[in-house]
Amino acid sequence: MGYSFTMDTRDPTSIAVVDDESNICETVGFALRREGFKVATFGDGQQAWENFQDQLPDLVILDILMPRLDGLELCRRLRGLSESLPIIFLTSKDEEFDRVLGLELGADDYLCKPFSTRELIARVRVLFRRLALIRRPTPAGEEELMSVGALELDLRRYTVRWENRPIQLTVTEFLLLQSLARHPGHVKTRRQLMEEAYPNDAYVSERTIDSHIKRLRRKFVLADEGFDAIDTVYGLGYRYRA
Repeated sequence: MGYSFTMDTRDPTSIAVVDDESNICETVGFALRREGFKVATFGDGQQAWENFQDQLPDLVILDILMPRLDGLELCRRLRGLSESLPIIFLTSKDEEFDRVLGLELGADDYLCKPFSTRELIARVRVLFRRLALIRRPTPAGEEELMSVGALELDLRRYTVRWENRPIQLTVTEFLLLQSLARHPGHVKTRRQLMEEAYPNDAYVSERTIDSHIKRLRRKFVLADEGFDAIDTVYGLGYRYRA
C-alpha cells in the first residue's frame, strides 16, 4: 500500500519498492523494515507514479517488466523530477538490453533476479552513503568550485555548468565527471572511476561505468552539439580533455 513520503535530507530512510511480484515486494519490504527503513510497496509503475506526485521517496527499487507502466518509463519520468534520487533496477538475467537501457535512462545500479536481500541492503546503504556526500557541508579549506576550461563544478551544491549553461546530472554522473575533470589529460581506468564514483561498492561492473559515461556525454551534447571533451581510450578507460 502506498503513502506520501516526507523527505528528511539529514537522514534519508524512505524507500519505495515497485514490483508486480507480490512475494518480492513482501520479502524486500520485510528485510528493509527490519533494517530500520520506512518502506512503501507498489504492484505496478502507474500506482507508484501516481503516489510520487505528492512526495518522492529517498530511494526507489524498481522492476523493469510491469503492467500499466514499466520500470524503464517510470525511471525516465522520475529523472524528469529529480536527478539525485537513487534508483536500483531489479532485472532478470536475460534482460541485458533493458538493463543497459535502464542505466542509460539514469538508474544508479541494478540487481539480477534471483538476488539475496543481504546484497540488496548493502547496495541500498552504499547509495545512501553516496547521497550523504552531496548533502554534507564543504569542510573548511576544501575547494568549492572546480573550473576546467568551459566546465565549472560546484562541489558544495553538486551542480555543473558548461559555458555558463546548467547541466542536470545524477549523483553518479557528477562523481564520474569530477573524477575525470580533476586530472584533465590523464586516462582514468574503469576501475579507478568505479572506486571514485562508487566508494565502498564492491558490486558495480565496468558495463555500468560505460552506460553512465554514455548518458553523461549525451547530456553535454544536448547543451552543446560540439562537446567532445570526454575521450574513450580503447582498452584503458576515459579521459577528460580540457
